[in-house]
Amino acid sequence: MPRLLLLLLLVLPLGLAACGEKEEPGPGGAAGRELEPFTLVLDYFPNADHTGIYAAQAAGEYERAGLDLTIQAPPDPAAPLKLLAAERADMAITYEPELLLARDGAAKEELVSVAALVQKPLTSIISLGRGGKAISDPKQLAGKRVGTAGIPYQSAYLKAILDKAGVDPKSVKETNVGFNLTPALVSGRVDATLGSFWNYEGVDLARKRRDPTVLRVERLGVPTYAELVLAVRRRSLDERGASKVRRFLQATARGHAQLAKDPSAGLDALLEANPDLERGLQAAVVKATLPVFSPEDRSKPFGYQNTAEWRAYGEWMRANRLVKRPPNANRALTNEFLPGMGLEPSQ
Repeated sequence: MPRLLLLLLLVLPLGLAACGEKEEPGPGGAAGRELEPFTLVLDYFPNADHTGIYAAQAAGEYERAGLDLTIQAPPDPAAPLKLLAAERADMAITYEPELLLARDGAAKEELVSVAALVQKPLTSIISLGRGGKAISDPKQLAGKRVGTAGIPYQSAYLKAILDKAGVDPKSVKETNVGFNLTPALVSGRVDATLGSFWNYEGVDLARKRRDPTVLRVERLGVPTYAELVLAVRRRSLDERGASKVRRFLQATARGHAQLAKDPSAGLDALLEANPDLERGLQAAVVKATLPVFSPEDRSKPFGYQNTAEWRAYGEWMRANRLVKRPPNANRALTNEFLPGMGLEPSQ
């Protein structure tokens, strides 16, 4: 009897753990194990939006999580999801709109977001205040030239903003300036841009005393969305793949916790990865971005994704004919692998 009782006492906690949240691999859980390779493709060149990841890497968090992390910059902004779908990466940083577009196209439901890296839109309308030209209200866009990067959903943003402001879209000239948004604005080629980020270009222009006026799109009639998300292939989330994703997200959360305590954390590693960056600007961008690295509801873990917001944004994309079929938010994202989160019930 004593031996049987002892056996039951040993087995019982395992059964209870299996019925609750996923078991959390601790920071030291990888001791004695060979590191597993893990490749992350960035959305763009290394910059302040990625500082939490570099903070985690510099602190050895990924190694403690049993991962040998390789961070790659994409050859072009359209490449991350293509590289992910082609199994040339374990995870890619992308934009919520781009992920929904990919799921509507060839990738269909193969790609899924496992975390929000930046919780709110960064895309903004930016104008300069020289000679009283600043646009502080969308109604002032009437008769103006607005530069965009030629991305279809940016045109849809502009239309939604003009509709809400009661401005005739025909009175506004949209100009495709590619990715030369700031040069087009500074040179006077356009009166405002829609596509630059308030946390980056907006901060940079302010530091250069260009007197920018910044209007955030989610406050002007565009449904809110996560600007940057972490995406994986759904079929890669087998038992081993799921463990790697979970450990990556936990290490990344610890990196962002360090960043919140010390906004300079990770800057050295970031500048080593991209020596062309100016430290002062990156530090200013990190400070501006800190509030949107975390969910508004601070009871939620790092990376938490609001299914209702995804659904509303997806329906907006469908209504504006950006996608052919209604995006399924319950399939497009999962919070299952975030720190402290267990297997979610099917919906």
